[in-house]
Amino acid sequence: MKKIFLTAAAVFAFGFANAQEKKESTGFGFTEGNVLVEGNLSFGSGTTTDSFNGNDNEEVKESNLSFNPKVGYFFSDKFAFGVELNVLSGKTEETIFGTPNVVVEEKQNGFGAGVFARYYFLNLGQRFKTYTEASLGFASIKNEVNGTETSKGSGLGLNFDLGINYFVTENIAINFGLANVLGYNSAKIETPAGQEVKVNELSGNLNLFKNFFETPTFGLTFKF
Repeated sequence: MKKIFLTAAAVFAFGFANAQEKKESTGFGFTEGNVLVEGNLSFGSGTTTDSFNGNDNEEVKESNLSFNPKVGYFFSDKFAFGVELNVLSGKTEETIFGTPNVVVEEKQNGFGAGVFARYYFLNLGQRFKTYTEASLGFASIKNEVNGTETSKGSGLGLNFDLGINYFVTENIAINFGLANVLGYNSAKIETPAGQEVKVNELSGNLNLFKNFFETPTFGLTFKF
């Protein structure tokens, strides 16, 4: 992985130096030599209540937040290659009503880094630019229940996503992305007791209507 990131950093440094030579405006969209700087945010929250005979027996509150900054260089008008980071945090609070109530709080925190390749394949007018993106990355994650670590894990993932940019100005766009359209992930999970679980998963969510509501990301894209 270290070799991958060193190579990606060298490619970006070369691309950024060349981009400084491009002074003229390129209009809405990207051209060869542009540099893309983007930050995407995904969040969600919800509450589920289980009732019996008109009485609430259990309540579950869930919330999650992830942030994904990335920087890329355009080798052509439609193709960009770059590096990215991922930071995520999640919390689940389960309350079992009784005398007394029992509360179980689970927290999840993770960090990831990787490389991505993006291809713009369709223009919807002048301002809307649609793209597909492939990313390869490494991630680590830790889980806690009521303040005690219950497991930690790390893994590699190859994922394919779809997205669209809407250019507000020639250099600033709003980004909307559909994550987890198709992916393969391999992870190793360890517990404090020494147990180890290996997971290999091939997943796809090609139903874009379902994906729209479950895994959207929003962000800002800057062109230099």
